[in-house]
Amino acid sequence: MDLAVIIGLGSALLLILFGIKPENLLAFIDMPSVYITVGGAIASTIAAYPMNRILNSINVVKNAFITKSTTPVEIIRQLVDFAEQARREGILALEAHAAEIKDEFLKKGIQLAVDGTEPDLIKDILSTEIAFTESRHEEGAKVFDFLGAMGPSFGMIGTLVGLVLMLGNMSDVASIGPNMAVALITTFYGSVLANVFCLPIVEKLKSFSHKEILIKELMLEGIMSLQSGDNPRIVEQKLTAFLEPRLRITALKERQGGK
Repeated sequence: MDLAVIIGLGSALLLILFGIKPENLLAFIDMPSVYITVGGAIASTIAAYPMNRILNSINVVKNAFITKSTTPVEIIRQLVDFAEQARREGILALEAHAAEIKDEFLKKGIQLAVDGTEPDLIKDILSTEIAFTESRHEEGAKVFDFLGAMGPSFGMIGTLVGLVLMLGNMSDVASIGPNMAVALITTFYGSVLANVFCLPIVEKLKSFSHKEILIKELMLEGIMSLQSGDNPRIVEQKLTAFLEPRLRITALKERQGGK
């Protein structure tokens, strides 16, 4: 579980509630405004995208709340170990380890290399998988990006509906203030939907996608090095180039400490 998401979203909601104050909370609850703003934004999103894409985006959004246990440094360590074994015993020796690999992308790549698949074909197969993985992530993020844009839009529609109803009852001066407050609540709901939930989730999904694609590209580079029989030290240098300087130092220290 990614605590940063939970803490961030929870803190945003709590700060808004503290700003409203508990004694004023009932003034911000209006079900017709919820129907117009939240219901309208969801209905518009359903109209804009195929149902299967919306369902897929719900599965994708789970990634915003889950942290990957595998890190690039661990992948580098594993691939360098494979390179050392392949150099000692030949690449066919990796076949016994292929079934133990948890990551399906890495398992597929190692199996292709062990089976003697042409390097260009391995690269094409794995690069295509990376491209479509990135595309699926982008589609999931776009759905929530659209929902975030629709929240304030339907909030404004709700405000206009409230203003029309208010202006239609101007003869009752006492009702103007309460009606105006209700009209503005829809804008409030739309802003909360977009800025507290949708937009942070979209940015988190983009960050998750970037990290996952980086790991897959790192795996691809490692698999190609294994297939070409590169020296383990060369493999390590190639793969650590994917990391930021701080992580490169960590990776090298861990390798040296493990020897």
